[in-house]
Amino acid sequence: QVQLVESGGGLVQAGGSLRLSCVASGNIFAINVMDWYRQAPGKQRELVASLTSGGKTDYADSVKGRFTISRDGAKNTVYLQMSSLKPEDTAVYYCKLDLERLPDYRYLEVWGQGTLVTVSS
Repeated sequence: QVQLVESGGGLVQAGGSLRLSCVASGNIFAINVMDWYRQAPGKQRELVASLTSGGKTDYADSVKGRFTISRDGAKNTVYLQMSSLKPEDTAVYYCKLDLERLPDYRYLEVWGQGTLVTVSS
């Protein structure tokens, strides 16, 4: 069983910063891709940032230059540092990991429960 626990969401004023964390636990052999998604009220879930095990990053145009995705491999943790936040960044943020579990090395896509980020104007 693999679980993800997210934290770091909250209320922040426009222009402020937050750092989200996503900790994976369980029998994990390898984490191949780490993603952050978000879903605003009444909108579809969208990919915000992605990080591969090889270090390649990708960002949605709307967050480029403001958000940074990173990882601590030893802790099976992925972070999303968010700066210069705007009201339109308000959403529930989800982490998703593409990983291989033990003992069968099965590929899994695991989602966190989501953490709410609210940016006030």
